[in-house]
Amino acid sequence: MPPPVRRITLEREPYVAPPRAAGATAQAPANGRLRAVRAPSTQVRQRMAIEGVWLAYGENWVVRDVSLPVRQGEVLALIGASGSGKTTLLRSLNRLTEVTAGAARSGRVSLDGEEIHELEVNALRRRVSMVFQQPNPFPMSIYDNVAYALVESPRHGGRRRRRTPELELAVADALRRAGLYDEVASDLERSALRLSGGQQQRLCIARALAAEPEVLLLDEPCSALDPISTATIEKLIVELRETVAIVIVTHNLQQAFRVADHVAFMHLGELVEYGSSEQVFDRPSQQRTRDYVSGAFG
Repeated sequence: MPPPVRRITLEREPYVAPPRAAGATAQAPANGRLRAVRAPSTQVRQRMAIEGVWLAYGENWVVRDVSLPVRQGEVLALIGASGSGKTTLLRSLNRLTEVTAGAARSGRVSLDGEEIHELEVNALRRRVSMVFQQPNPFPMSIYDNVAYALVESPRHGGRRRRRTPELELAVADALRRAGLYDEVASDLERSALRLSGGQQQRLCIARALAAEPEVLLLDEPCSALDPISTATIEKLIVELRETVAIVIVTHNLQQAFRVADHVAFMHLGELVEYGSSEQVFDRPSQQRTRDYVSGAFG
């Protein structure tokens, strides 16, 4: 006997998506991954240089002799299994590794030609901003979350908290750049803690962008988010690369392929392979890279 037929009553006619025009918005490479078609950036500019960097905690070297460029106009994805040194390398770019006792570094990391250890650390972190894995909005309003980053900047008067039209415009601009303004514009005084997880993460990105950094560091920014929020943030990352250099750490290989222009594969602290995302994922030159992107380990 066939199973009984169950009918569902809909309140409205279902929407049927039209077929995508061939080649209009996506391309499928040989390995089956789907990547949105986007024009290459017209203004690629190197902002940071990582040259022969070694990083250690105590007696343990966790990053070994890594050299990479970080360019505005591109997204650089750091991929690799847990414990490969990706996050340690990322955190070293604005000297967050220094907060761990016993941390040490050799080699050179420069921002626009200046060694980062010669820069005042707070000034460095305004220029090289970090967004963490878990959204961490401050327990204050949406407006104040972004304004906090702006008033701390010398450009907006240091620590003065006075609300001015200039400050309001700057807050709105940062929220627009993070793709959040249209969703929250009518209630900027709402507590940031009442936003959804995806909105909170975009608010954290807006707060990071408010100081107008040259480099944006993203440490698995979508790992705690649902697929819809993840897609929104991935679209935002691709758009932001025109105005800020972006480095993202991700365990999601599909995400790295979707958003990154260049990919660095790390294993046990070593840089195994670096190249365009198409080359690393479709034509890797190293056997360890082939094994990792094919799912043989990780």
